[in-house]
Amino acid sequence: MTTEIGAQLRDARRARGLSLRSVAQSLGVSASLLSQVETGKVQPSVSTLYALVNHLGVSVDQLLGVEVGTGDPAYAVPDGTPPVQRAGEGAVLEMENGVTWERLAAGAGSPVDPILVTYAPGASSSVEGRMMRHAGVEYAYVTEGRLTLQLDFESLELGPGDSLHFDSARPHLYTNHGTEIARGVWFVVGRRAQNQSLPTAPGEPEGPPANLTSAVDVLRAMDDLH
Repeated sequence: MTTEIGAQLRDARRARGLSLRSVAQSLGVSASLLSQVETGKVQPSVSTLYALVNHLGVSVDQLLGVEVGTGDPAYAVPDGTPPVQRAGEGAVLEMENGVTWERLAAGAGSPVDPILVTYAPGASSSVEGRMMRHAGVEYAYVTEGRLTLQLDFESLELGPGDSLHFDSARPHLYTNHGTEIARGVWFVVGRRAQNQSLPTAPGEPEGPPANLTSAVDVLRAMDDLH
């Protein structure tokens, strides 16, 4: 099932009392682009989505319709959590340029973000070719196709059966230069406190929102876009 994220991002922006122009300026994108994302006319790139969720204090889990838990390191699967997620049941985010994330089975508050990632031919994690970095450790296993990982100054070619792991604070960029779909399973592990510089709307308590518990909540684009 595909998740429409534009309206949720718009609601999050308004809840924080932020104008479209101010958010666009903070992220280094045009107000027109942000408006089109919010109205669903275009989908954000992976890098733009990372920057938006970090700046607005929105959990990617929330965008995917997954209940947000405490994220306690002593995590235990909550009672009543189904052990199996059937094919087609996972929430899906479709992003600009042919990148798709499908949330895999995980209970509320899980310290791991399991995602099935698909890159269409020519797709990249950043349309602008900008490398990203974020908190945590990234693990992945490529199941089909070929994917190029630009990690720092090194270019690594990945194919079926290849796996990877690295500190996600290192600048990185994924690109499918091939003519076939590239797909793999990603796990992002690790958390950090929400950026203390997040703007606070009038009447809103100071400090980070308490619901930011997912590892991907606090992903940020390179160059400190927030």
